Amino acid sequence: MFGRISKTAACTLVSLCFVVSTPVQAQMVCGNRDNIIKELAKKYGETRRSLGLQQGRGVVELFASESTGSWTILVTDARGLACLMAAGEAFEAEAAPRVEAPA
Repeated sequence: MFGRISKTAACTLVSLCFVVSTPVQAQMVCGNRDNIIKELAKKYGETRRSLGLQQGRGVVELFASESTGSWTILVTDARGLACLMAAGEAFEAEAAPRVEAPA
């Protein structure tokens, strides 16, 4: 489904994803998961904040930086191919909701 791209091209595309500011101009960026995660940490200070499984698609992860407010949603398939699905700013971590025990 997704073509393979070189490490340099993946890093360049990740960078370009954050430069593009309007949704109309945005393109899906895919590459090696480990390379993308390294770039998110290096360039934006983002670390993984949460993850979950998406049936039939793979692992969905949210990376964010509390210091810069940037965030990225990454979906990775079973082969390790990761695609940036969304990115933005103004990230805020919320406290976990308090669950009341049944009476």
